[in-house]
Amino acid sequence: MPYDYETISTWFDQGVLFATISNPPVNVMTLPLYQDLVGFTSEVEKDSAVKVVVFQSADPDFFIAHFDVELILTFPIDEPAVKSESMSDFHQMCERVHSMPKATIVKMAGRAGGGGNEFASSCDMRFGLHGKTIINQMEVAIGILPGGSGTQRLPRLVGRGRAMEICLGSDDIDAETCEKWGYLNRIFTTEAELNEYVDNLAYRIAKWPASSIALCKESVNNAEMPVEAGLLEEAHLFQQTLRTEAAQQNMKMAMQIGAQTREGELRMGELCLEVSEAVENEKRKQ
Repeated sequence: MPYDYETISTWFDQGVLFATISNPPVNVMTLPLYQDLVGFTSEVEKDSAVKVVVFQSADPDFFIAHFDVELILTFPIDEPAVKSESMSDFHQMCERVHSMPKATIVKMAGRAGGGGNEFASSCDMRFGLHGKTIINQMEVAIGILPGGSGTQRLPRLVGRGRAMEICLGSDDIDAETCEKWGYLNRIFTTEAELNEYVDNLAYRIAKWPASSIALCKESVNNAEMPVEAGLLEEAHLFQQTLRTEAAQQNMKMAMQIGAQTREGELRMGELCLEVSEAVENEKRKQ
């Protein structure tokens, strides 16, 4: 599927879609960038060719600065606040990257603030740079609150107390702290190391069956349910994966090339890649 957006350029390779955000001068989430993100996430959610989406920035200092405050100042305030019965477009956008049936990864080489941080925290994984990556939820300091999922996503990522510190403190949180708190999966010394690791991870995930990626992600997200309900959903989703052709092929191939042997079990990470390659080779022969 071709993607055509003003502030997002894309490159597709081997099941991985790289989406590069560029909205000078500092990647503020202006209306054009916001509309592009809404449109892009809606499109990619339905693109069956994509197994992994990697969000990155053309600006080395900013992933997404924050939502456009000038735009927020135009929001209507002449009537009392009314509780909506459905999610806003912003919430739906964040929910899409959180729940779409493909992995969503953020390369956060620079800053992410406000709505940009809310978008990033809704994705599946985030990776950053020592001394460079910074997050900030500055909304409370300017009189509002993180209204684009921050008060809901951050407690699930880092815990209630740390989410309170991020949101109420409205201060910069550095990469080292973000990694310790579990907001960032890993941090790297150089951008080259960051790119190498994330790209390799994305291509690795893209080798697996699309059905198992999608259903595993759904099951992990169910950890937000009460544990018994989550376990029941997990068992049901496991049964669904079991009935896919890909699962039957890959499990049989794993047994053929050394799973459950001492040698195979001692190198399971490599064996997983060999299973994928062997299945693809069998498909080419057919």
